[in-house]
Amino acid sequence: MKVIRLAVFMAMLMTAVGASTAMASAADFPATPPAPGPAPKLSVPTPSTQTLANGLQVISVRRAGLPLVTAQLVLHGGGEMDPPQLAGLADLTANLLSKGAAGKTAPQIAAAVEALGGSLSAAAGWDQSAVGVTVTTPKLPQALGLLAEVARQPDFSAAELKRAQAQAIDDLRLSLSRPTALASLAVGRSVFGDGAYGHSRSGTPASIARIRRNDVQHLHDALYRPDNAILILTGDVTPEQAQQLAQNSFGDWRKPAAPLPPRPVGMAASHVPAILLIDQHGAGQAGVVVAHAAPPRNDADYYVGIVANAVLGGSYSARLNEEIRIKRGLSYGASSRLQALGDAGMWLAAAQTKNPSAPQVVELVLGEFKQLGSARVSADELAARKATLIGSYGNSLETTAGLAEQVGELAIHGVKLEQIGKYIEQVQAVTPKQIEKYAAKHLDADGSKVVVVGDAAQFGAAIHQAHPHAVLLESSALDLDSTSLQPAAAASKIIAR
Repeated sequence: MKVIRLAVFMAMLMTAVGASTAMASAADFPATPPAPGPAPKLSVPTPSTQTLANGLQVISVRRAGLPLVTAQLVLHGGGEMDPPQLAGLADLTANLLSKGAAGKTAPQIAAAVEALGGSLSAAAGWDQSAVGVTVTTPKLPQALGLLAEVARQPDFSAAELKRAQAQAIDDLRLSLSRPTALASLAVGRSVFGDGAYGHSRSGTPASIARIRRNDVQHLHDALYRPDNAILILTGDVTPEQAQQLAQNSFGDWRKPAAPLPPRPVGMAASHVPAILLIDQHGAGQAGVVVAHAAPPRNDADYYVGIVANAVLGGSYSARLNEEIRIKRGLSYGASSRLQALGDAGMWLAAAQTKNPSAPQVVELVLGEFKQLGSARVSADELAARKATLIGSYGNSLETTAGLAEQVGELAIHGVKLEQIGKYIEQVQAVTPKQIEKYAAKHLDADGSKVVVVGDAAQFGAAIHQAHPHAVLLESSALDLDSTSLQPAAAASKIIAR
């Protein structure tokens, strides 16, 4: 009985406390969030740059106080260097680096990294391929020795290649079964066309299956050379130590006599309809992607672009998510990103929604693109979006790996390295007028590329009524390695409704 009485008393007490807390919450907290506080001050030393006799560029940024260093070897050239019909080659090549090198098997390399207490990663993006390791300072010489072996002497064994291909194909089939992923691949072809950025950087099931060992070896020979590489060291290391360590591990890396491969053009004519519907019969939801061509990374208005993107869809509280998810409940999330590359760029907005609501989501996204270029952003909205950008950037520099990544992006795209410490200043300087002008120039309605993937029986007619030039393709008839997404033969079952 006493236990029951105590339980009842505690329940009453918790109810009273909860009620008083709720009243206090209602009384003490404003209806709208407070204004963002002052921007933090970033203290990032200007990176130190040196070059070895073989052409290897060495960039270091000292961060004393914590005995930790990230070493990242970055190569000029990534997915854009994939030959025709071999999409995903650069990515596959990078992934194979740690799967056997200099007589060490993949398990032996993994064990060596673990013994150093570090982590090793390798991947290829657009414009760059990279392999990196993070270790404590005393382990750095051994780690650089292992990094040199992996980057310079990979085995590319037949067994590891076959295993990597099988894994990549499985991952791609799963990814491309998702409407938004397939729509994103298709819109890349629509924006970049026949250019080097137009294909899938991860490849397609068909292109990955076509890759042979000599393809991997040939790409490695072309890109992985000292006069095409940057060694980035961030953390507890001085410029003098960085140069000596680089010389010890990479000084004997010989520069080939053959010239570097030419850089391909990133964007070219497109053969994909401006508004493309892909029928993925039976899909439970539709993926809606709207894209525009954008300037390259070294464009003078880059910071205007990233602030404009932050307003449009760069965070949960940005306009796209506000209109599509919060106000109308049409999606679990809508967002946008600005992909600024070496030779071109792309704005991309995406949302996944119910099939019948796809037409409405298309118009909402197009409307937000248009509004950004036709009306000024308010001071409060702009301040909030800038605060989000600045906070995210500050977080990215907190780790040595994040710092190395930011330095690598600047170096690969030919941006002055001192810009790493001027991010806040550049973002804060962006004005509403600049955003409106930028969006009017780069997000005009005539340049919109729209791809919707899903059960087209539920949205095709409505979208075609609003956009008579929309073209419908069957997903089963797509050729993902074709610049037009259609088979060479005309039997691609194109349906215009």
